[in-house]
Amino acid sequence: MSDLLSIGASGVRAYQTALSVVGENVANVGATGYTRRSVRLSEMAAGTGAVEINGAGNGVLLTGVTRASDVYASAAVRTASADLSRTESGATWLDRIEKALTGNQLTGRVTRFFASSTSLAAEPDSSALRTGMLGAAQSAATAFTATGAAFDQIATDLDTTARQATTSLNSLGVALVRINDGLGRTTPGTTASAQLIDQRDQILDQMSAIVDVGVSFDALGRSTVKLGGAAGQTFVDADIAGRVAYSRNNEGAVVLALSYGGERMMVSPNGGALAGIVDGALRIAQARDSIESVARDFVTQVNANQLAGDDQKGAPGTAMFATGTRPTEITVAMTEGSQIAAASRGGGARDSSNLAKLEQVRLGRGYEASLTSTITQNATAYEQKKIIANAQNAIRDGATSALSSATGVNLDTEAVELMRFQQAYQASSRVIQIARDTLQTILDIR
Repeated sequence: MSDLLSIGASGVRAYQTALSVVGENVANVGATGYTRRSVRLSEMAAGTGAVEINGAGNGVLLTGVTRASDVYASAAVRTASADLSRTESGATWLDRIEKALTGNQLTGRVTRFFASSTSLAAEPDSSALRTGMLGAAQSAATAFTATGAAFDQIATDLDTTARQATTSLNSLGVALVRINDGLGRTTPGTTASAQLIDQRDQILDQMSAIVDVGVSFDALGRSTVKLGGAAGQTFVDADIAGRVAYSRNNEGAVVLALSYGGERMMVSPNGGALAGIVDGALRIAQARDSIESVARDFVTQVNANQLAGDDQKGAPGTAMFATGTRPTEITVAMTEGSQIAAASRGGGARDSSNLAKLEQVRLGRGYEASLTSTITQNATAYEQKKIIANAQNAIRDGATSALSSATGVNLDTEAVELMRFQQAYQASSRVIQIARDTLQTILDIR
């Protein structure tokens, strides 16, 4: 009877745990980061001697709780997420650049400045046209200054975003070390171990959205993470986590430095938001250099033209523009339209030959064409990023769907498992009842 009771009791214990696992699966259906669990059940072998612990009687042995996993599908999701994050991050900064380039109507205001100089050249003694040209000069200067300020703000926002990303990455590294420690202390094949591995995978997914990672696992599920892919620099290994610091050099390029194990190494991300920030910083620097080059030459050429002529009163011309720390910080130095040097030296009030030379400067230097080219190149790159992002979004969705099919909870499957384990539990309970009744019958024999 003891053997029969042991068989029933082992079944009750095993199937009770199995029902709890099924219940946990059903309760977490659709939950982000949750992976389906199942139980491993095996037959308890019959003993061949009194010293064998499992030989007290046949029955069911719960050997562990198994977590559904697909290493390749998980890696595909991380790769797809890193690629998409890089593209979306890069597109964000291209969008900001486009707004900075077009938001202040810089090209149009430069065009109006030269148009006003052409009008004044046709009637150099007109006070109204001189006032109009001075106003156009002020408008162009304001547009250059505002555009430069917009790029200052973009650079500040990029620095803030990058520092937030590195802070989050460092926090995730510390959290992953704690999970590695927990996995080292937890018995494999248990619900606690499965929960820790779920948390581990969620952290790895969050990391991959920040930077592309290469990941490997040991027998206990503890992870080793490298930044920049499988051939990158080690960031987390067992109980040690590195720290990433962000900065930009004098050229505006991003520098990511990893401190790990007493060493300092450079990180070159190929995916994730940080890679998009690296791309964005390069684009910002290029666009800004282009605008500042136009601003610098525009001021130099216009001032040179004015210094070469005489104003309306016959006095030598003075500089029209002044600049600040950066080439785009432009202000109008003149206070009256009469100060505009339309005439060549000694030409008189009706002479406009000096101002007419500005049109030649305009055509030769191609200021508007340069500005338009910068805007067009950025807009083209932005549109390409959006197209790539749409494709990568589809790839990421496909990878996520494949992972969900392999590791997600299916209610139909859980319903079948629930009925199977309920019946097994009831059968095991019935075995115990029969054993008790049988034993009682024997005890009742007189």
